[in-house]
Amino acid sequence: MEVHISQIKNESAAAIIDLILPIQQIEFKVAITLSDQPDLLAIEEVYYQKGGSFWGATIDGKLVGTIAMIKFNDHEAAIRKMFVKKEYRGKELGIAQRLLENLITHCKSHGIDHLYLGTVPVLEAALRFYERNGFLKMEKSALPVQFPLMGGDSVFYQLELS
Repeated sequence: MEVHISQIKNESAAAIIDLILPIQQIEFKVAITLSDQPDLLAIEEVYYQKGGSFWGATIDGKLVGTIAMIKFNDHEAAIRKMFVKKEYRGKELGIAQRLLENLITHCKSHGIDHLYLGTVPVLEAALRFYERNGFLKMEKSALPVQFPLMGGDSVFYQLELS
């Protein structure tokens, strides 16, 4: 199985929604809907316009993972929409790791030296993944003022890239 990672835009919105919503709603029982996430219908406007990006991992042309970044000032960005389909998770294919490394490489080459993210406590494997990758837990009050908060997030991390 060959994994391809590439930037994806508005034309992939339906595939992105079909990947993310079931993971949020069915697998992890997070009370969130598409209307709570208007960014999913405006990928280019929300992610690309201010210097961010959105990547998809595909296998045989099928979207199996995503990660996105919102640049909120010259040197800082927020990680968003990191999801991998359940049957494609784990170290064997390393999709989450490759998506994150791809995002970090992009950040370093574009002068971004701080990454932040918010998530929910129920995503325990995700929390361990971020910690394994050097992210440090932080208080919400310590987030940069411009950090784009998501309503349900209650666990926050940062990673210094410089």
